[in-house]
Amino acid sequence: MRSNKSIILLSVGHACVDVYQGAVASLIPFFIAERAYTYAAASGIVLAASLLSSVAQPLFGAVTDKRALPWLLPVSTVLGGVGIALSGITGSYPLTLLFVAVSGIGVAAYHPESARVARIASQGSHTAMGWFSLGGNIGFALAPVLVAAVVATGGLRLTPLLVIPALAGSVLCLPVLHALGRSTRTSSSTAAPIVPDDTASFVKLSLAVVCRSVVFVGLSTFISLYAQQRTGGGTSAGVAALFVLYLGGAVGTVLGGSLANRWDRVTTVRRSYLLTVAAVAGVVFVPGPAFYLFVALTSAGLYVPFSLQVTLGQDYLPSRVGTASGITLGLTVSIGGLASPVLGGLADATSLQVALAPLVVLPALAWLLFRTLPEPALPQVRVAAR
Repeated sequence: MRSNKSIILLSVGHACVDVYQGAVASLIPFFIAERAYTYAAASGIVLAASLLSSVAQPLFGAVTDKRALPWLLPVSTVLGGVGIALSGITGSYPLTLLFVAVSGIGVAAYHPESARVARIASQGSHTAMGWFSLGGNIGFALAPVLVAAVVATGGLRLTPLLVIPALAGSVLCLPVLHALGRSTRTSSSTAAPIVPDDTASFVKLSLAVVCRSVVFVGLSTFISLYAQQRTGGGTSAGVAALFVLYLGGAVGTVLGGSLANRWDRVTTVRRSYLLTVAAVAGVVFVPGPAFYLFVALTSAGLYVPFSLQVTLGQDYLPSRVGTASGITLGLTVSIGGLASPVLGGLADATSLQVALAPLVVLPALAWLLFRTLPEPALPQVRVAAR
């Protein structure tokens, strides 16, 4: 199978998985409306999806560093979809947390192995990895639309219909895995010399990823509700804000690859975080229709670093690509959920604006961390199949 076709299929499969990360935040307004959850209780659902995922993703990465587990792609895709599908059919809060956590584990299992497979299929190309990451961004963008189309028409009892993307994604990855398995048996591979791991740089990169994650997940959790307050609109205004937040990620990912070719990855990410400080401030403090402009700028600013941080992490830890992928690709979304209950509790005690205001500082911290990071001259692992 041609590399381009493999990347396209993997990208679409990535969208079918990440739609369930976006679905958690998309379901929050419906949980609040239908079950009268408080902000803190609703953010606990985001925490449930994030907590086990945050712990499990590096573990799955460490396992895939030792042994390839391609079967994880279809299995984890289905698991992610089943958890979300079941989350709306029970009125029990503990069971809702359990089902959302199951989905989080499925997502956690998917990302390290899928990044490893995508790295092989892309033959070390940053552009191809950008397209793979773009699939996840599109999945996020489609989540609020998909959830609204299903749940707004018949309530939370229709969430079982949300399993359909998972079934499609599990099927799409099979021809890629078959082709790569056959290529491994019939082709030779060459690798660039492996340099020692740059653990110190990887730690700084990971801290920047955490800062980005808290901002993105915090906004994902509450942007729908906050948009209604800032624009005076109803539920549709909230859905539109979440859609813009996710769709801007697709633009940011493509733009990041282009800018990295012009400058370099570290410079691109550093400048993006600096601009994101102003964008997040606009989201928090600017009312009216301009609110959506700042949501779009924030989304693009947070997603320019997305695929670039994945390849940087792999290049800083060339001997542990799975671990690096699990942290930079997986934790970039999930770990932010750990801060959501804090934001929710603060919002209950004060207001959403007060709770979201600290998010302005975090892109600045990420910018400071990137100021001291080196740019790897070349990808440290190149795979070329005959």
